[in-house]
Amino acid sequence: MTVVAAAAGGLAFGGPVQAAGAEHRPHAVQQGLDELVGVDRHPGALAAVRDRHGRTRHYTAGVGDLRTGGKVPVNGRVRIGSASKMFASVVVLQLVGEGRVELDASIETYLPGLVRGQGVDATRITVRQLLQHNSGLPDYTDSMFETKGDFLLYRHVYLEPRELLDLANARENGVPAGGGWSYSNTNYVLAGLIAQRVTGRPFDELVTTRVVQRIGLRDTYAPEVGEEDIRGRHPRGYQRDPATDELVDFTRMDPSWGWAAGHLISTPDDLNTFLRALLDGKLLEPAQLAQMRTTIPTDPRSGSGYGLGLFSTPLSCGGVAWGHGGDIPGYSTTNAATDDGRAATLVVTSLKGSVKDESVAADRAALFDAALCAT
Repeated sequence: MTVVAAAAGGLAFGGPVQAAGAEHRPHAVQQGLDELVGVDRHPGALAAVRDRHGRTRHYTAGVGDLRTGGKVPVNGRVRIGSASKMFASVVVLQLVGEGRVELDASIETYLPGLVRGQGVDATRITVRQLLQHNSGLPDYTDSMFETKGDFLLYRHVYLEPRELLDLANARENGVPAGGGWSYSNTNYVLAGLIAQRVTGRPFDELVTTRVVQRIGLRDTYAPEVGEEDIRGRHPRGYQRDPATDELVDFTRMDPSWGWAAGHLISTPDDLNTFLRALLDGKLLEPAQLAQMRTTIPTDPRSGSGYGLGLFSTPLSCGGVAWGHGGDIPGYSTTNAATDDGRAATLVVTSLKGSVKDESVAADRAALFDAALCAT
């Protein structure tokens, strides 16, 4: 599934992109953002880029509302899709540090009888494998979104986490546990359920108290049950209807099918703040942060890896960036931070499948790499 997963949910570029020297200037980031929007490209875009000294620049481009022609709000709120997985992983790893969850215990230990798909042995799947997408479990969204038009069917449908798990249980398991990286949103629904089971508290409350409030994120929140609008200032998000070939305003939707795998709302600046707090050790103890950053290969050609809820991706200027992007109808987010203090988040207001100019994906990847390397 390419919605919450964001084509594996990670950074938008597959490996190092050579960035020209001219791109190492702030105005070049704005120029690059301007090139991402327009006819046959994305309706709007917004970004926040933080340099190694802690200074942040904000950028916007395109149109924030196609009906009114309104501007894209600076640092507007957006749905962040699979970037939510970083938050879920932090909650679980905090519980690991407290001795309430064991990374190498089986999921059957915490959720007995819930995972029972064909060819699945829950006693052989560990919590670590869930967080690292190494469980082999099928993705429930593959049943929901077999075609692009299926997005419209679930736009105003509320689904409980157990219903999402039922969809996964009905699918045949194709990859053995521990058989290598295989992205599945089911993993993070289970991670959320484990967090609830061991604490006795709702997952959204755990994210709010253990992450959002702990580091003072002002614009990040988990939508309440039945909440379909985005609070506060935000650009509209669009999805192309394959039946009419028209861009549909998809801002108002029920994101419950993403749940712990992808239903959070945030801003570019908050995502940068989260990444910096994470890498600076403000959310996890050193042992758990080290586990989170221990990766397995995702694409040998690019050198990218996946830890416990984090992608590592090489940069053209050297070193790696850590982050987790995400797609959900209307919004596509790319974000990452480096160990020396840099961070960048870039959001466009439609998915890759809703643009007609396919070259925009490469342009976006190059811009993101250049933005991080410029700081």
